Amino acid sequence: MFSELKFPVPWGHVAAKAWGPSDGHPVLCLHGWLDNANTFDKLIPLLPRGCYYVAMDFSGHGLSSHRPAGSPYYFLDYVSDVRRVAAALQWRRFTLMGHSMGGSVAGMFCFLYPEMVDKLILLENLGFLLDPEDTEAWLKSKRMVIDRLLSLEAKQQTPKARSPEAALQRLLEANSHLTAEGGAILLQRGATETPAGLVYNRDMRVRTSRESFTVEQCVKLLQKIQDRVLIIIAQDGLLVPHKLHSRNQFVKALQEAFESTLKEHIQLVEVPGSHFVHLNEPEVVSGIISNFLTAQNARARL
Repeated sequence: MFSELKFPVPWGHVAAKAWGPSDGHPVLCLHGWLDNANTFDKLIPLLPRGCYYVAMDFSGHGLSSHRPAGSPYYFLDYVSDVRRVAAALQWRRFTLMGHSMGGSVAGMFCFLYPEMVDKLILLENLGFLLDPEDTEAWLKSKRMVIDRLLSLEAKQQTPKARSPEAALQRLLEANSHLTAEGGAILLQRGATETPAGLVYNRDMRVRTSRESFTVEQCVKLLQKIQDRVLIIIAQDGLLVPHKLHSRNQFVKALQEAFESTLKEHIQLVEVPGSHFVHLNEPEVVSGIISNFLTAQNARARL
């Protein structure tokens, strides 16, 4: 069983759902881009019961309020959402678990507030996004953020209503790694029923958000992390670790960092499954995460 939570913010509220005893060890769970807190629905019941799990909806996602008109969604705004929720819960130190974009947010939070995080769990994410190495590509990406926002404001389109079947089909078409069951779970919190049909809750402006780093910055930031880190990568996910080394220098540099100065507190585990393995097949990762959560001073044996 879970309970619904709402945390007031100046533009409305941040929604969340919680499992477990409120006095248990705190674990804050962060979903991926365009997803919502339901992404953890099948995983959390398989994790240690002594923890208090809070899965939040980022602003503009799930049941959380959209940001005010004219306001873009900057990456640091999501990090601010995390800080606001931690303050509302009066958590001084807690575990962070993030999937996909939620992992990037969790990583940035660790870089900014290392004293507040005791453990970091990254699902299908390495803790950050990579900046284009080419200067012109970098400029183009920044220009695109502004142009997309202004284009969305100019269109002012009314959200399209779909039948439940069409809404699910559209979601699955956009997420090839999702199963029909997983898509239906996300849709429960990701859409609202209207007389005309289901309307997606997400704010289309969230598509404009991006914050990334150079390879050198990523490695230096990873070296600064003092808490213990578990990174789970799916064999058929978006990162595909055994193929990444030939794709760019970024992963090669990270792998070297993992194998040298970072190996004492960062564990990188590869599992079978897709980008949504935690939702599609939670039993594949639940044991690994449970061991990591319950381990004390010694490194968890995976």
